[in-house]
Amino acid sequence: MRYYLDTNILFFILQNEQDNVHFEIKSILDDYANTLFVSSVVVQEMVLLFRIGKLDTKSPYKTEQSIINAIDNLGIKTVLFNEKHLSEYLQLSISNNHKDMNDHAIISQAISDKIPLISSDREFEHYISQGLKFIFNKR
Repeated sequence: MRYYLDTNILFFILQNEQDNVHFEIKSILDDYANTLFVSSVVVQEMVLLFRIGKLDTKSPYKTEQSIINAIDNLGIKTVLFNEKHLSEYLQLSISNNHKDMNDHAIISQAISDKIPLISSDREFEHYISQGLKFIFNKR
């Protein structure tokens, strides 16, 4: 099966914060039959987290490129946000309390590609009625 990972899930993986990943999600991540994807928007957010010092100082990532290499080395495929995704983004009805444009792009990409999205963000539940296949990571 195919899955998109939200920024928080990728963060937990890269920071080796296994306690923040529910065992049901770990079983998805550890199943080699599954294909894991991240939006290019997620990669941009990870680079920003690196630049503002949000990644653990003990982390092996010393450059932005080392983060991108780590994603690739984990077998996680980066999917560029494209015109098809933008078209879905333009149709997305925004939840009242959810103003994060990056989240909206990530959600739109998952809806457009018809791939379930794994996240710890409960706000994503509001988009199920618009076609999001959402898997919540219970921390």
